[in-house]
Amino acid sequence: MMDKVTMTETIIAAKLEKGLSWETIATDLGMSPVWLTSACLGMNSAPAEKARAISEYLGLGTDVSAALEAYPTKVWDQTVPTDPLIYRLYEIVGVYGDTLKEVIQEKFGDGIMSAIDFSMEVDKVEDPKGDRVLLTLNGKFLPYKSW
Repeated sequence: MMDKVTMTETIIAAKLEKGLSWETIATDLGMSPVWLTSACLGMNSAPAEKARAISEYLGLGTDVSAALEAYPTKVWDQTVPTDPLIYRLYEIVGVYGDTLKEVIQEKFGDGIMSAIDFSMEVDKVEDPKGDRVLLTLNGKFLPYKSW
């Protein structure tokens, strides 16, 4: 069976060869661009029908479909990344993480925001002073339980 790394490399090669964007693929398939990209990068598993649709759209085989369906092991490098965009997201959480925790827990109580029952959108907001990135993180609140 194809592993997630080989799957991702195969998908990216097909995407580049066809001159496609994640947004185009997602729109054509009726999927969220963020979710589709995450699945194709190996960080989420895809239901069988979505895995098949992605593989067929890109002209890839059943080995890619099977790898898309496989449950991922979500492991990433624990060092601070050097890619400027990813580093800035780490910086935002580093600077505002405690603030977000305080504000969320003040509004909801002691708990966390789910990354399982979750959606994310990335939008471009045009601004005369320079275009802006709008990230919307939408996760279900999960209260801690006591027993």
